[in-house]
Amino acid sequence: MIIQAQNLTRKYKSGLGEIVALKNVDLTVKKGEFLAITGRSGSGKSTLLYQLGLLDRPTSGDIYIEDVNVSNFSDIERTHLRLKELGYIFQDYAILPSLTALENVTLPLLMMGLDSREIKKKAETALGKVSLGHRFSNLPSQLSGGEQQRVSIARAISHDPKIIFADEPTANLDSETSKVILQVFLELHKEGQTIVMVTHEKEYATVADRVITLSDGEIIKESRGSLQ
Repeated sequence: MIIQAQNLTRKYKSGLGEIVALKNVDLTVKKGEFLAITGRSGSGKSTLLYQLGLLDRPTSGDIYIEDVNVSNFSDIERTHLRLKELGYIFQDYAILPSLTALENVTLPLLMMGLDSREIKKKAETALGKVSLGHRFSNLPSQLSGGEQQRVSIARAISHDPKIIFADEPTANLDSETSKVILQVFLELHKEGQTIVMVTHEKEYATVADRVITLSDGEIIKESRGSLQ
């Protein structure tokens, strides 16, 4: 297993007391698997992805990545692991408006301290994989929403991460553009990429190997996707 979560619980304090976003969740993800997490708004699906992707800390429970318990990693250790081994895609694209497509994709590579020629080559390769080889010098304002999301995907895969985490990657896109984005994920999956994707669209979730459904912070259903 590339990811294993045991008794994962996340609680938040609020003015009314305490909100339990996740309740003793147990979950495993196989290497090379495409897992979709779905459920209604407020079900805990994004909270779960943030825990698995080390973007937040659980209140209790353990998370293992490649058999290493990362639950008690320091902030520096978590940052290093995220930068080197994990990739992230968000619904708002999270790309910088003042940088070109190529420059946006180079950001994690620059942070890794790679050689400039290697950075350029990896960034160009990643953009080519998402069919944006002709858009290197374009600013985000010159790209469609779907193209901006493909830039964010290219950035996420530029350093060859072991796991990609995608939080509602099609939420701001129309149905046709969403299908294009999902096809990019399917192509990456065929190459052996492990993907954990959150979506509230059931029809999009079914393209994965496996689909888990959350309700009130608990897994209530698990089913096979169309890739099985």
